[in-house]
Amino acid sequence: MSGRPLDILEDSLGEIVTVQLKGGEMFEGELTGYDQHMNLVIEADEDTTIIRGDNVVSINP
Repeated sequence: MSGRPLDILEDSLGEIVTVQLKGGEMFEGELTGYDQHMNLVIEADEDTTIIRGDNVVSINP
């Protein structure tokens, strides 16, 4: 994968991703949405988590 960050997020929609936050916390689940600020919507099992883009250190598709 190469390209702009939002292009990579677009390509990762519907895929399982691992998101690392500034505090060291990790989230893994299906990337179901994002916006221009890189706020993320991650779904895992029955849980939906919205992660503010300011807190994201890395996203591994």
